[in-house]
Amino acid sequence: MTLAMAGFGFNDAAMKTALAELPLYPAMLIRGIFTVVALFLLAWASGALRWRPQRRDAGLITLRSIAEVASTVTFLTALANMPIASTTAILQSAPLAVTLAAALFLAEPVGWKRGVALAIGFSGVLLIIRPGADSFNPYAIFAVGTVIAIVFRDLLTRQLSRGAPSLLVALVTSVVITLTGAIGSLTAPFPQVGPATLIPLAISAACLIVGYTFSVSSMRVGDIAFVAPFRYSILLWALILGVVVFGDIPDTLTLIGAALIVATGLFTFWREQRVARRAVAMRQPLR
Repeated sequence: MTLAMAGFGFNDAAMKTALAELPLYPAMLIRGIFTVVALFLLAWASGALRWRPQRRDAGLITLRSIAEVASTVTFLTALANMPIASTTAILQSAPLAVTLAAALFLAEPVGWKRGVALAIGFSGVLLIIRPGADSFNPYAIFAVGTVIAIVFRDLLTRQLSRGAPSLLVALVTSVVITLTGAIGSLTAPFPQVGPATLIPLAISAACLIVGYTFSVSSMRVGDIAFVAPFRYSILLWALILGVVVFGDIPDTLTLIGAALIVATGLFTFWREQRVARRAVAMRQPLR
């Protein structure tokens, strides 16, 4: 999982580098082509292409892809205009937002302890964004929009059939994102693409595949209670890459906000696992 988060972190750094020279939609298109080819080969090799979705799954995958497009556009917009560490830190509140949305829309129980943790975690987001302050970056709104899109994406993902191959779902999503980049590129003359922009986009696509592959492998092979918290290691990669590559040094409030998000996220996950284990134990027959 740590290697997966490193892949995603380096993907973000490569995309931020490319977006300094290339508009959003052409960057999405070029990276998407690399990603679609790689995912197609992986899906073909694993036999995922043989799966035929039912109408319900097809509708969920379509809606999920739309949510993924929204999260990609908003995230890359924020990434191009904000420090990578701040953008990544805001995104780490997504698990908290998913927990809150599941309670509101799926009637999943949330006790007072997790409720307090959610409030503290979102306070950490406010410390990073600081609305109304002189240091407020309006592009932080796009990062918050990414979190909202991720919530819808994950709620839709929970409704998919267990037999739906992850690689095929990712492939469909990548195709839709690439088509979005192609359509968006039609709104302006396509820029010239040289090695200075093509290389970072190729690196971004490769790192994205590495991140996705290791993430799926770790969640399927490892103990989820042990593996999942290592998702927060992406924040460490973002801090290192932000300082080394872009010279962005987070201020104290940003670091405190990030720490609150990670701490409450870990606590919320621990509580969910504890509640799940208790529910399983209560269903066990008496011996």
